Amino acid sequence: MSKKVLIVYGTRYGATEGTSEEIAKVLRSEGLDVRVVNARKEKVKDISGYDLVIVGSGIQMAKWTGAAENFLKKFQKELASKKVALFVSSGAQALIEYEKKTEEIEKVRKQYLEDKAVKYNLHPLSMVIFGGVWDFNQMSFLFRKTLASLKPKIEEAGFKETKPGLYDTRDWDSIRTWAKEIATKF
Repeated sequence: MSKKVLIVYGTRYGATEGTSEEIAKVLRSEGLDVRVVNARKEKVKDISGYDLVIVGSGIQMAKWTGAAENFLKKFQKELASKKVALFVSSGAQALIEYEKKTEEIEKVRKQYLEDKAVKYNLHPLSMVIFGGVWDFNQMSFLFRKTLASLKPKIEEAGFKETKPGLYDTRDWDSIRTWAKEIATKF
């Protein structure tokens, strides 16, 4: 009988959804039974039947999505004794990596992942920050104006618009590699 994996994610612009689906695809190819849940659209009632729970969230203004955070709160006790992995999607991550801001990379890893694991008493198999999506079309007017100065930096880092106003900074090979590593560790 194959092991069961639950991937629960929160997303704002769809990057974390796409990343979750790609992780699921890789895990399925490794023989695992995977269910993917958008925490904002579907409420998980029970996690007892899962051998591994992967929780992902988009990051905006240095915060997890409310839906992913609420999932961690709701299942804090159960998750503390389960195999867990955490990931976040952050468009800013690609920029700080491009600019080789080592201190900033460590700071956001601690803030987005390590502090979250400690807060909910989790001992993840793995934690990772992936690139995300900058979607200037879906941002509020104020947010779009505030971040407009980042467009040249995003392009300088090698990310082109995939559609007008949309920059995808995800590294699909690194997402697939991480998923394979999770399957191996698990």
